[in-house]
Amino acid sequence: MLNPPMVSRCAVWVVLVCVFWSKGGLLAQTSVAPAGIPAAARSDSFETKMKLLQEAWDRKDFDLVRSLTHSLRDTAVQTQTEEQAPPKSVIETSHWRTVESYGPSIAKWARGWKYAKELQVQESAGDARVSEPIEMTLSFPADQVESLAREIRLARYVDGTLTELPCQVFHEVRRDHERVGSILFLCDSRPKEQQRLLVFYGNPHAELPEYPSDLKTEGEGFGLDISNAFFKASLSRQTGQLERLTLQREHGLEMFSGGKGHGEPPGIDWAHDYVDAGNFQKMRISLWEKCPDYEVIRGPLCTIVRRWGFPYSPVHPVYTPSRLKIDVEYRFYTGLPWFHKFGSMKAIQDLEAEALRDDEWVFSGQSFNHSLWMGRDGKLKTGDVDAEHQTDLWGVGFYHDVSRDSFMALFLEHQATGLPELKHTGVPLPFYRWHGAVWSRYPLPVKRVPKGAELRQKNAYVSIPFTLKDGAPVIEQLRRCLMTPLSVSEGSTTDKGSVDHVPTSGQLARTGEAGDLTLKTAIWSALRDCKDAQLYTADINVVELGLVNDVRVRGDVVTLVMSMPHRGRPVLGYFVDGSISVHPTLSVPVRERVMKVPGVRQVVVEQTWEPGWNSNRLTPEGRKKLGLD
Repeated sequence: MLNPPMVSRCAVWVVLVCVFWSKGGLLAQTSVAPAGIPAAARSDSFETKMKLLQEAWDRKDFDLVRSLTHSLRDTAVQTQTEEQAPPKSVIETSHWRTVESYGPSIAKWARGWKYAKELQVQESAGDARVSEPIEMTLSFPADQVESLAREIRLARYVDGTLTELPCQVFHEVRRDHERVGSILFLCDSRPKEQQRLLVFYGNPHAELPEYPSDLKTEGEGFGLDISNAFFKASLSRQTGQLERLTLQREHGLEMFSGGKGHGEPPGIDWAHDYVDAGNFQKMRISLWEKCPDYEVIRGPLCTIVRRWGFPYSPVHPVYTPSRLKIDVEYRFYTGLPWFHKFGSMKAIQDLEAEALRDDEWVFSGQSFNHSLWMGRDGKLKTGDVDAEHQTDLWGVGFYHDVSRDSFMALFLEHQATGLPELKHTGVPLPFYRWHGAVWSRYPLPVKRVPKGAELRQKNAYVSIPFTLKDGAPVIEQLRRCLMTPLSVSEGSTTDKGSVDHVPTSGQLARTGEAGDLTLKTAIWSALRDCKDAQLYTADINVVELGLVNDVRVRGDVVTLVMSMPHRGRPVLGYFVDGSISVHPTLSVPVRERVMKVPGVRQVVVEQTWEPGWNSNRLTPEGRKKLGLD
């Protein structure tokens, strides 16, 4: 027997079904479940899908097998979004201060922000630093911040004043009662200097910050063109590998790899790959028809392109071994003549590799006429590599003594677990088989690679106008700095030199981030009347869904930056201008609703896919309505 509340709820659904049936709505053809059903009941678990996959495989129902493998991947992506543990925060979540506690001067300067965390940056190598990239993870109480991307601001205390320090926030996640994110910034430092930084947050009216930058990223997905004042990097539209690098000098040297490759489009970066047992075939990531998995982070300070998966056979998919997972990441920065590459190769099973490469670069033509190299001592040398250093190289490259063009790799980390000491090879060859310049690093000391073994690398690639007299000290200092990066730790609020009560000038807030915020508050409130009518019974709005990235108010013109949940729903106009709605009396199109807010003359809506939407963007109310909490 149904209890009275259930009877009432069922009656409501019967009425709704009848109404939509009479209107020709699709809801009448759909089984409508009452609210309150957990998200797990609306999907299928990994275990369930694995069972269905095995059953389909046993029946040789390969069409279903293929469908289930796609569905399994979607389950993995969503579970990773919700459950993957973020890196450890530099500062405990509970360690924070109110902005007011720093005194009236800082409170006035940071008007609009409620909370702050204090950091300490230390230079220990005795080298001056200019725009050194620093990435850190910070966690914040979830009830103190709505969006790290909008609200985080960094300020540096130098020579008695506070100055904003541009930063970039990414990998923002919600975990229990915390918001966690990665924060990247570029830091200057004097030798042996210790600096204080304040991280301000807790301003719901903050807008996505805009910083001047020479870093430009064009294109979609992983096939991007990324440029700054020093070079333009073109990534393969097929694989995401670095295909060409054009130097931003008057003659614009373009470094490329010509020829026909090995049946794939050639590029200048050829790693990572390995030759399997018996020298049968070479398994290459440069053979990917598209990246199996990738992520792209675009910002004013850094563009990150990361790709991972198993390498492909020349006759893929005849051979598809799942033995060596390869992960490669590029990082390009604003205002710097160098970029990073991180890489790893992890054995998922025992395997035999006749050969393995984790760094190889090929430059066609005759752009360079001299070799460069470094041993462990970090001293730059030119000419042939002596016998002592043939397998102990920590930097290789080339230069031309007339054009002054150069390109060099600095091997910052090169190590492995589960294997003997790696070989640090990669002798640079200025004239290699009609191509031009090449180096190739074969680090594997054995042929048998046990399950769980992993090779890791962190490299920097630098291109500067080069002479031995002027260029060598620059590259040597760069390597020293990158080998001993600036360290970041929690700042002590009791140490001498604390930033309490320092004099300040100007303010942290831009227009619309502090002061009279009545109009912006009204706009955020109005957006809650704009629902996603495709979620028939959730009664969930675009704010709760986290589809509104930013609200900017300039006079009587409102600019909204919005996302769509996924690429299968690319048309933002569904929310902005309305469509056939199954809730015609309960939802209002975004533009129409915001235009009704007193004081608004014009509404501009911009669509973005960067960063992509995921369930971490949901508000607590949104999570409850979708059954996630």
